[in-house]
Amino acid sequence: MFNYILRRLLITPLLLLGVSMLIFSVISLMTPLHRAQAMFTSELSNQARLRDFDGLIQKYGLDEPVYIQYWNWMVGRKDPESGEIQGGVLRGNLGWSQVGRSSVLDVIKRRSPSTLELILWSAIPMIVLSIWLGVKSAVNQNKPIDHILRIAAITGWSIPTFVLGFVLLMYFSVQLHLLAPGRLTLDIKQIVDSAEFTQYTKLYTIDALLNLRFDVFVDALKHIVLPAATLAVANFGFLYRVTRFSMLETLGQEYITTARSKGLPEETIIREHALPNALNPVITVGGLILVGFLNNVVITEVVFNFPGLGIFLANAAISLDLISVAGITLFSSVVLIIGNLFVDILYGVVDPRVRLD
Repeated sequence: MFNYILRRLLITPLLLLGVSMLIFSVISLMTPLHRAQAMFTSELSNQARLRDFDGLIQKYGLDEPVYIQYWNWMVGRKDPESGEIQGGVLRGNLGWSQVGRSSVLDVIKRRSPSTLELILWSAIPMIVLSIWLGVKSAVNQNKPIDHILRIAAITGWSIPTFVLGFVLLMYFSVQLHLLAPGRLTLDIKQIVDSAEFTQYTKLYTIDALLNLRFDVFVDALKHIVLPAATLAVANFGFLYRVTRFSMLETLGQEYITTARSKGLPEETIIREHALPNALNPVITVGGLILVGFLNNVVITEVVFNFPGLGIFLANAAISLDLISVAGITLFSSVVLIIGNLFVDILYGVVDPRVRLD
């Protein structure tokens, strides 16, 4: 097991290096002038920028060879005047966001709790229902319940995310006036921002329970139901089909036939023998879907005006704020790679055969 984890850990820095090179290659398509504006002149006035462009380009080495620029982008560059290290992705400096009017790192800190809360409320019900209904469908293969679930899964998988989001928004928000877009109503937002409400995690549903403010919890839940359902439906069909296929394959194994011939109850066979072995590919796919939610959350947040990283990324792209797009993409890539690492390790824990591969 140690060698298995060590191999995965050794591969991870190489993946991170490759991702950083790819993102920097996109940034390097900008002219030195534009990079000076976007990355280093956030605190200067427009007049100062116009005067000092050439000096900024030379000061920060934006006209040097690409490999030197990449090194400076990663570790920073010493300011010849003050002697301080300026920039550096490894030091947490992802550049200045023109759209967010702050550093990209500050934008990530402000926006990521919203996206994380949305992902949690989407992923947990989606995973539980996918596994439960996938097992139920496999056990009742070719029966009416199996056909109904398969049609529902294919339908949910086929509907584009933005179409489903607009339909839910029009029906529940516009027609029924039950569930509103956004994250909180104005009155509840004032309560959350007040001194009497402590934001422990900045996940409003969790913080509301910790503060014993059930009015805040209900309001936050009403706002997150529709985007969470939209995001969950988009991924439910695939995980359901993987669970069903894996369960059918497991139920056809000889040891299941042997267990049945011994007279074991069918419920015991499914729960203690078939399900643990069928969950191996489900864990892998479920983990990849979970860490991949960052890529699918953009459309959902835009449709429901949910103030997370996704809608900010869309606005940055529309405004051609390449530094913001690159910084958030780098952050998302790191989360995906680390998430995949944990999935690989978890897969090795669940299935000992993987450790020998």
